[in-house]
Formats: sequence, structure tokens, C-alpha cells
Amino acid sequence: MSVVVREETPADISAIETVAAAAFLNAPHTSHSEQVIVNGLRTAGKLAISLVAEVGGTVIGHVALSPVSVSSGASGWFGLGPISVAPEHQRHGVGSRLMREALRLLRERHAAGCVLLGDPEYYGRFGFRVDARLVLPDVPPEYFQVIYFGACRTSGVVSYHEAFKLQSQ
Repeated sequence: MSVVVREETPADISAIETVAAAAFLNAPHTSHSEQVIVNGLRTAGKLAISLVAEVGGTVIGHVALSPVSVSSGASGWFGLGPISVAPEHQRHGVGSRLMREALRLLRERHAAGCVLLGDPEYYGRFGFRVDARLVLPDVPPEYFQVIYFGACRTSGVVSYHEAFKLQSQ
């Protein structure tokens, strides 16, 4: 399977919605609003990086990155997610390809770091770690993780864009 990872285009929006809805359909610990979140970020102009994975011209995966704020005032921080892979393509390295490319682009843009909410075992493979100095309120701290791109560390409360509070209709 030859997977191509590239920036999203307007023609991909419907496919991204479909992939996100399918990817999280049976997932626990979700409000099943991932496609609503991505659309909200896009509408607000807050999709800093939006990549799709495609096979034979068909979108099978997507990852979104958006700026986050840290109460310390630290700049250059991003949140990764949602990341979605169509169920029939999961466990074939598509998500890993999207992750590696997203992190490469953040480093290329001299980001300070990236945070996400997810499975520590999975995201630990990419260098994400729990850091008690960074907090996302109201979530289990063992699932909120960070990767730093330089020597500088920060602390504080992290806030995602309002789109993350959107619920599916």
C-alpha cells in the first residue's frame, strides 16, 4: 500500500469528516465530535497544520494541529489532534506516518513543543511524555503528554481553542 501524506485541500474536507467520524465511531472516551472540532478549527483559521494520508487518491487518514496557549505566556505551542485513520486502514502505519510528518513540520517551523491527549503507550513511541509542569484541567494527567523541540521547558495550564468544546449536533 503506497500512502501519500500531504497538506489538505478544500476538496478533502468531506473525506476528512467521513474518516474522522468512522475512526472514532466505536472509540471509548470520546464525544464523537472530532469532525466538528476539525471543522471549527478550520472555520476559525486555527488549523496550523492539516495533513491527509491518501491511497490511490482516497483520503484514509488525517491529523490536525492547532495553536494552544500556556498560562505562563510561553509561545510556539501546538496541540496535536484529532488524528484519525479509517478503521480498515488502522494498524498499518498510517497514523505513524501522519504523526512523524506532523512533528517534522512543527520542528521545521521552530515550534517550542506540542501537547496531546491520548494513550501514553502509543504516543510515547514518538517522544511524548507526561510532564506534571503542564496541565490540562479536567483530564486524567497520565493521558496529557508533551514533546519539547528544544531545551527550553515551560509550565502552566494549557488551553485549546474553543472548537474543542464543540459538540456534534
